[in-house]
Amino acid sequence: MKKVLKQVLGTDVAQKELVVTLGRMYEDLSVEMFAYNVFKNTDAGITALLKWVQKLTIVEVKVRFVMEATGIYHQKFAYYLDEHGFEVSIVLPNKISSYMRTLELKTINDKTCSEAIAQFGLERNLDLWKRPKEIYKLLQQLTRERDQIVAERSAIKNQLHAEQTEAYPNKNSVKRMKSRIRFLNTQEKEIKQEIDTIVKSSTELKNEIDNICTIPGVGQLTAVIVLAETNGFELIRNKRQLVSYSGLDIKEKTSGTSVKGKPRISKKGNKNLRRAMHLPALGAIKYSPVHRATYARLVSKHGIKMKGVVAIQRKLLELIYTLHKNKTVYQSDYEEMKREQLQPTNSLTN
Repeated sequence: MKKVLKQVLGTDVAQKELVVTLGRMYEDLSVEMFAYNVFKNTDAGITALLKWVQKLTIVEVKVRFVMEATGIYHQKFAYYLDEHGFEVSIVLPNKISSYMRTLELKTINDKTCSEAIAQFGLERNLDLWKRPKEIYKLLQQLTRERDQIVAERSAIKNQLHAEQTEAYPNKNSVKRMKSRIRFLNTQEKEIKQEIDTIVKSSTELKNEIDNICTIPGVGQLTAVIVLAETNGFELIRNKRQLVSYSGLDIKEKTSGTSVKGKPRISKKGNKNLRRAMHLPALGAIKYSPVHRATYARLVSKHGIKMKGVVAIQRKLLELIYTLHKNKTVYQSDYEEMKREQLQPTNSLTN
């Protein structure tokens, strides 16, 4: 009998169901999918799932639980597994989608998705997932609640504008809309105060946010969102990975001379992180000579303003990660200083 090297449970997570496939890799690197089942995404369902896994797997080889980051639906399962000491890996959906295209599947459903996730987990050396630190989790909840309030307020303001521009506006409707806007303003103010209190409670977090806020256009709220959505960059290894996680990475479709699609950002990442970088990018373009020059160069080259804005969003996100990694502040003349330091070396070599 061949020796088993790895065991993986691939999970396709839905709101009410956990569609799972068990797979294993043998010493000759061959892969086998040997069990499939569906469980309810509840405490009782998760308990039944773990008993099923224990019954069908080898005790000597740990089982890695692999799943997609599907909004909030995967969180309950992931937290439960982490609390009970199981190995968990969470993969971005765009990675699984790209991998599935290489398998040339004729049928795509929950079962084939769970099989693909299991196979992906067997073939790749995935990082272990770590639950967000309590402070980052709380900040994430607050910043996302604020985003919902801002979106709701914008919708009501649009309704108010439409009502007021009618020939005969309904005074009671206008009154109620204005009242709701005032209420949402109050709620947003409360959330900002809560965020400020949490930030001040941690000297380390406060110092890091102060460093990040030295970047032109980046304020405390943006810094908090970036740290909260990345769990303090816990699993981020480099800038490229961060850009991909945010969905600001470029995708391009070309084939020979006949197919040449326009380059676009993938948008297959954390939308909250991506949204948080929009206004700071506009501020940086307006107030930072360095970013304004980069923006002007890109717009003059491509003729598309949004392409320049997205490039600045990406650059700001990378800068935030660099400051976090190096524990330093932003220096606008950093590139010039770097060139000056290299000049003596270059002159000696010449």
